Formats: sequence, C-alpha cells, structure tokens
Amino acid sequence: MKKLLCLVFIFCSLAKVNAQIADVQQKGSWLYIYNENNKELSHMSLSHSDQYLGMGSSFFMVQKGSWIYVYNANSKEISHMSLSTNDKLKSVGGNNFNIQKGSWIYTYDKNCKEVSHRSS
Repeated sequence: MKKLLCLVFIFCSLAKVNAQIADVQQKGSWLYIYNENNKELSHMSLSHSDQYLGMGSSFFMVQKGSWIYVYNANSKEISHMSLSTNDKLKSVGGNNFNIQKGSWIYTYDKNCKEVSHRSS
C-alpha cells in the first residue's frame, strides 16, 4: 500500500510539473495561468512596472526592467536574461522565444539558452 501511494504521489507531482499552459490572463496586477481545461494552474502578482510578454506551451515570460524572467506553469522561475536597450521580443511560441537584436533574430529556449540566430 505504501508503494502504491508513493507511486501515485510521484505521478501526480510529475503531471503538475509538466502541465501545459493554454492561457495566461492579466487581471490588474495579477497573472492567472490556465491549462487546456480552463483550470487555474497558478497565479502571481506583478509590480506596477512589470510587463507580461507572452507564453509558450510550458512557460510564460515577464519583463522586469531590463530583465526577462521565464516561469513555468506553477509560476516558478525557470530562468532569466538581460536585455539591451534596443533588444525587442519578437515572438513567443511552442518551447522557444525570439529576440531581435539590431538586424539579427536570436532564438532561445525556455532556459534562456540560445538555440540559433539569423539575419532578419
């Protein structure tokens, strides 16, 4: 019985960690994260200067000053990276996001590791 309960607990923990994000809604100074069944997975508060940037299938992004923070479905920080003044978030989707730096587009994964880059 103990082994069965332990397996159930592990399975439930893994299922929550790998939750897919279907929607992120900003309501005032709060972000609400939902799955494909419209069940709230988590929520987090934003300061007045924080800016919600977008979401991928398993992460969402918030800009705080000159930093981008990447969070999972449970609103736990996965990673972060700095942005230069002229850098712009171009798009977010799937498991990646694109930053435009001058005439170059850089693709990063949710861990803020560069996947590739190209001329725009």
